[in-house]
Amino acid sequence: MPTITTARARLVDLEVETVRTDAVQSFVKQETVFVEIDTDDGLTGTGYSYTIGTGGRAVLSMLRDHLLDLLPGQDAANVEAIWHRLFASTRATTTGAITSLALAAVDTALWDLKSLRAGAPLWQTAGGFRRDVPLYDTEGGWLHLSTDELVEGARRSRAAGWAGLKIKVGMPHVADDVERLRAVRDAVGDRMDLMVDANQSMTGAEAARRARAFEPLDLFWLEEPLPADDIEGHARLARSTSIPIAVGESMYSVAQFREYLERGAAGVVQVDVARVGGITPWLKVAHLAEAFNVAVCPHFLMELHVSLVGAVPNGRYVEYIPQLRAITHGELEIVDGRALAPLQPGLGICWDLDAIDDRIVA
Repeated sequence: MPTITTARARLVDLEVETVRTDAVQSFVKQETVFVEIDTDDGLTGTGYSYTIGTGGRAVLSMLRDHLLDLLPGQDAANVEAIWHRLFASTRATTTGAITSLALAAVDTALWDLKSLRAGAPLWQTAGGFRRDVPLYDTEGGWLHLSTDELVEGARRSRAAGWAGLKIKVGMPHVADDVERLRAVRDAVGDRMDLMVDANQSMTGAEAARRARAFEPLDLFWLEEPLPADDIEGHARLARSTSIPIAVGESMYSVAQFREYLERGAAGVVQVDVARVGGITPWLKVAHLAEAFNVAVCPHFLMELHVSLVGAVPNGRYVEYIPQLRAITHGELEIVDGRALAPLQPGLGICWDLDAIDDRIVA
């Protein structure tokens, strides 16, 4: 029985690697919360979660004040039992972003330990469907970029063999969005998947209007057109357009995904391992989506999601947004436009501990 002896958490701030803007916000910085868990057999598991600029210290406080003290003495192999015990201890704050982000940092550390102990990479211990997965590019599609810059980035992605790219929408006039998207579609042709992301910026009426304008462009999905808690609005929109509706990055529980899927409001599931509470609930969402014949294309965290998308049969895409290069050795391995899940045991992320130490803020 691998017994947990100690657990600790710390907060690291990472500057964004490039300017990132969408219809409602800018990516200010990545607040990264790390959890390290030691066991009596000499192993240490490292997990993490994040915010994009606010709330990191609240997540850290949740861990230090409430969750980490529950870990010593627990059998680290009982990942499901530990997740449920921690969740039950925070009933007053669930379901909520702070609690889910804190749970995720612990849960990913436990999965790191599980895979290390098994001597196997995460993509196998979590399911083992395939190692290589398609990539789509988001870095070349931010809202502040000019049409010429969007086209230039799209051509680079196509030349690299990537299967898809995503453009942010939500310009003041629908004609501006259409003009930008048409230029990109003309540049890459009809055989490259083109996604768009509205970042919850639209009303139901405006989303329906823009979806009609976008339909001739043969989009792969329309992402987060409405506020994430507007399930009925997404269901109505999904019924009114041929464009698949993608949701999930702003959902924090398995039950939220169940409601979307049951009501036909999600054509693509974008579950984020940090925001949903860790690998344990992420896999439940992925298998739930599989039961509804819906693909999983998770949000952000490509260094971790590459293994999870490779673990499940309905994993469809990994989103390319590099953000950990300042604190890791090496980069995501990409061959012929496809990302390869790491082969080394554990999460497969080679942390640069000195660089992390230099960036600790709490």
